[in-house]
Amino acid sequence: MKFDDEPVAGLPLAILPGPGPPGRFEPRLRAGRFAVTAELAPPDSADPEEVYRRARVFDGYADAINATDGSGANCHMSSLSVCALLTHIGYAPVMQISCRDRNRIAIQGDILGGAAMGVCNILCITGDGVQAGDHPQAKPVFDLDSVSLLGIARTLRDDHHFESGRRISMAPRVFLGAAANPFALPLDWRPERLAKKVAAGAQFIQTQYCFDVPRLRQFMAAVLDLGLIDKVFMLVGVGPLRSAKAAEWMRTHVPGLHIPDGVIRRLAGAEDPAREGRNLCVELIQEIRAIRGVHGVHVMAYRQEESVAEVIDRSQVLAGRAPWYPARDTPPTSAKAST
Repeated sequence: MKFDDEPVAGLPLAILPGPGPPGRFEPRLRAGRFAVTAELAPPDSADPEEVYRRARVFDGYADAINATDGSGANCHMSSLSVCALLTHIGYAPVMQISCRDRNRIAIQGDILGGAAMGVCNILCITGDGVQAGDHPQAKPVFDLDSVSLLGIARTLRDDHHFESGRRISMAPRVFLGAAANPFALPLDWRPERLAKKVAAGAQFIQTQYCFDVPRLRQFMAAVLDLGLIDKVFMLVGVGPLRSAKAAEWMRTHVPGLHIPDGVIRRLAGAEDPAREGRNLCVELIQEIRAIRGVHGVHVMAYRQEESVAEVIDRSQVLAGRAPWYPARDTPPTSAKAST
C-alpha cells in the first residue's frame, strides 16, 4: 500500500499483516496532506443510528473522527463501541483512551479488541478527575498516565507482548497519539512535556483549542528547537465560539483553556456572535496552516457540529479534496430506470 492510497471504498478497514500503515488517517498525514479531524460526542443511548447520524455531519470534511472517552468525566457510550461502529461502515475513527476509568489490564484488552475490529488510531489521555463529571462518587483509577499508556501501547505494537512480558500472537497495528496544551501555564514546560510523549511513542498530537496564534507560534518554535518537527504530526485544536457568554463560561470552567480578552470583546461586539465565532475559526485555521510543523487541525464544535462543513469549506484547507465517507465513491442513481 502506498501512503497516499486509500483502501477500497466501502470495505472494512481490516488490520492485516503487511507493509504500510492501516486505515485512512495515517496515510493522509504521511502523504503530506493537511489533515482535518473532528470530534464526535458519543450518545447517551444504545442506538447505533445515533452514532451514524452524528458521524454523517462530518462526511467529506474529516479525515478521522475522534470518539471521546467519558469527556469531562461524564458517562456516555464508550469510545471503543463508537469506534467499532464507525469502522464497520468504513470511517476512520480515533479511539480516545482515558486513564481515569480503567487499569492497565482493561486498557491493554481494549487496545487488542479495538485493533481486532479495525480501530487503528488511538489517542492516549490521562483524563479529567471524576469530581468534574456526573458521577463524582465514582472511584478514579489512574493506574497509568498518558505517557505510561503510550509506552504500554507501543510495547504491544512493537514488542508483541503485554506489560507483564507475556507474548501476544498478533500485535495491534495502531497509530498512537496524545494531547498537548501549548497555551496553559507554565508555557516553558509545555514543549518539554510534548517531548516526553513523543519519546514514549506519540506519533500524532491533537492540541487544546487555539485562540492565541502568537502563543502557538512560540510553542512551535520551541518544538522546532527540540528537534521534534520531523518526529510527530501536529494537529492544532480549533472550534467555533457561539457567543461571548459561552466563551467566558469555557475559559472559566474548562481546565487549561486560554481565550484572550480580545476574542471575548470581538464576540460581544458582533451583531451575530455565532456567525462571528465561525468567522474567527476560519481565520484561525488559515493562520495556523501557515505555521511550520503544523500538519492539520482538530475541530471541536460541541453542539455546533453542523458548522464544521462551513468552517472547513471557507478555510479552503482541503484544497479541493473530499475526505472519504461511505457514499463518496458511489455513483448517483438515475431517477429513471433504463429502458
